[in-house]
Amino acid sequence: MIARKNVVIPAIAATFLTAWTFTGSFVKGLESIFNASLTSASELFNIFLIIALVTALLGALRALGADRRMVEPFRLVMRSGHSAFWVLAFVTYAISLFFWPTPAVPLMGAILLPAAIAAGLPPIAAALAIAVAGQGMALSSDYVIQVAPGLSAKAANVSTDAVADKAMVLSLITGGVALFLGYLMTRSQYREPDALLLERWEAGETEAAAPVARRSFIPGLPLRRRILQPAPVPATTTTAEGDASVAVLDPGPGSGSGSGASAGSVTVPAPRNGDGPASGTRNRGLGRSGGEPGDAMAAAALKSLNGGDLPGDDCPKRSKAFAAIIPLALVGLVGYMMLGKFTDAVPEVVGGDAAALVGGVTVALLLAAAVARDAGNALQACADHIVDGLVFAVRAMGVVIPIAGFFFIGNADFAGKIMSLGDGAKAPGFLFESVTHMEGAIPDSRYVVGFGVLLIGMITGLDGSGFAGLPLTGSLAGTLGPTSGVDPALLAAIGQMGCVWSGGGVLIAWSSLLAVAGFARVPVMDLVRRSFLPVVAGLVVATVAGLIIF
Repeated sequence: MIARKNVVIPAIAATFLTAWTFTGSFVKGLESIFNASLTSASELFNIFLIIALVTALLGALRALGADRRMVEPFRLVMRSGHSAFWVLAFVTYAISLFFWPTPAVPLMGAILLPAAIAAGLPPIAAALAIAVAGQGMALSSDYVIQVAPGLSAKAANVSTDAVADKAMVLSLITGGVALFLGYLMTRSQYREPDALLLERWEAGETEAAAPVARRSFIPGLPLRRRILQPAPVPATTTTAEGDASVAVLDPGPGSGSGSGASAGSVTVPAPRNGDGPASGTRNRGLGRSGGEPGDAMAAAALKSLNGGDLPGDDCPKRSKAFAAIIPLALVGLVGYMMLGKFTDAVPEVVGGDAAALVGGVTVALLLAAAVARDAGNALQACADHIVDGLVFAVRAMGVVIPIAGFFFIGNADFAGKIMSLGDGAKAPGFLFESVTHMEGAIPDSRYVVGFGVLLIGMITGLDGSGFAGLPLTGSLAGTLGPTSGVDPALLAAIGQMGCVWSGGGVLIAWSSLLAVAGFARVPVMDLVRRSFLPVVAGLVVATVAGLIIF
């Protein structure tokens, strides 16, 4: 990972060697390769499924043309990529603090993330903001639900409130440093607000494949009207084969009139015999799969040529209705969960139940959008959207499965199943056993103890569970605190920071970070690499600050 290489082969080889060495059976070593991937796939499938469902919903909204209309109101607060970064972080933190990040990430992916992309925020920066604020800041303190502080406090034999208060301070310091560094590291990639950024992000085009030409905007003009601005008069030429084509110019600032197509032009073949546009090439790599043009001006040119409509133009009322229904439904969902949190009017819904509720609402909205678009073809359209979502989730995140399998073999809960040890055999916990061997090597120095507990927490989080290591770090805090002169509650909070920031979904890819990367449409390993330096720097600063303050 440090060398920026894919680690699938090393992970598979290490899984095989670990199982072979422990069991002494070459055959069981081979079996463990498959069992490890199967185990990790079953553990991570809920994340894959929520990615697929929200992607399917966005596909249905795109067919209606409601996706672009839906992001227009958010431009009031997301006027640039800079403001979008901090708005994403704040909203994600606020929701995740009450309901954990699992239901918060789909809400961000469905509503705010497209608006942030259109505002000029690069997808990797958006993913970083969501991950640090949700999986990091909110989950590491867990100040409202208090599952994490409760586990740490019980193991350390201290009060839950003492751990929760210190964990909140440490999480804010860590998150503040990580967000600030992440913003500085990505700000050079921010672009001017442009509708084409959203177009190309939805089409899955990369920055290298589709460089964005800066477009001049008319101040105050709504985003949807900018997309549908009339294209320049197309110049029709005839090729050597006698086929007509249309060259649509993509003017930038200060571009003047001239002859011929500029370097930013997009060549769109004219329709043949009324059968629609012929398949051709675009010299900037802006095309989408299926021959759909990626450039909005090219789409407008095709519309004028063959009498077709852009998505949503044939049903503007339904498009506008769903642009309002989707945000209102999801905001209502948050209101329902908050009602259960603070009152007895409805049952409380948190964690996995909240994620399931978000998934169910997403499917219901998907069905409604498919029916609204074309009731006669809704059955097939809905199935196609779900398949597209599943294909996207597996294609983007499937590489993580064998990597996660290797780290799952270090967890006693999964090692027995992976290595086929049988029901009666005691499964080893390689990660936790390695930590217990390190315990005696930690000197009684105040700062060495603090960073030792932090490092141990980060190691225990490598299995992808942010809470599994909390009893261990809590017990270490209770043991090492009195001898080193450090408050055990503070050590428990430091260990909680290491466990959750590592395993909760910021520093490893086989966790809920998959969902963040999936919605942002960025490689999850790239997101891990981009998050590593800001988060580790934040943890170091927070640990030192905690030892000084408390």
